[in-house]
This record gives sequence, C-alpha cells and structure tokens, in this order.
Amino acid sequence: MSERVGGHSIRIEPAAARVTVTVDGVKVAESEAAVVLHETGLPPRYYLPANDVDAGVLRPSELHTTCPFKGEASYHSLEIDGATHRDVIWYYPDPIPEVAQIAGMMSFYPERAQILVDGRPA
Repeated sequence: MSERVGGHSIRIEPAAARVTVTVDGVKVAESEAAVVLHETGLPPRYYLPANDVDAGVLRPSELHTTCPFKGEASYHSLEIDGATHRDVIWYYPDPIPEVAQIAGMMSFYPERAQILVDGRPA
C-alpha cells in the first residue's frame, strides 16, 4: 500500500521475514507477521503485531505524540531485569485511514533496541 500527501509518501508492505527484537540481550518480541513502513525522509520501520510482543515487560507510558501522516502515537516503556527502558515502543491505536494497516502494531526505536530481520541487523 502506498499513500502520498503533498510530496510525503508512506508505503507499507509485509516484512516477509522473521523480525526479532531484543533489549539488553533479552528477547522482547518476535514475529513472522511484521510489516515494514517506508516513509519519506525516515529509515524503514518494522511494526509487529502486539500479540508478538512480550506483554510481561510492557509498561504503559504517558507519552503521546502526533504525526500528521499517521495520527496520534502512544508509547510503552519496557521493564527488564528491574531496569526501565523508557518509551522504547510506539504504536498507533487509531491511525488515520490511509495507514489503518498499522493499527495497534508496535514499532521499536532502533537506537534503544536491537532489531534483527532474519537474523541480520535491520
């Protein structure tokens, strides 16, 4: 799927790979149903179904941001071995219709988590 808004484009496609996410060496997510979102001016972002993320480490965050091309994002922190990793995950509970495909799927900041695609760094 590809959407264009005034020179800005977003394309979402199946990742067609196993996506694994670790933080501090602990696996927090793994999925074969991830999608990759390509957006003008940004690196590709992998979005994983919420069911493929370890709910036991998720901690709700009060942070919310707004993207004019996707909608309002909510965040989760992760608690791993007693350490809190703030706002590592973002997701769009109710994205704008053009990107409805990512509703409720979770994405991880690559600077705060290691994201592997079929065993290779994303």
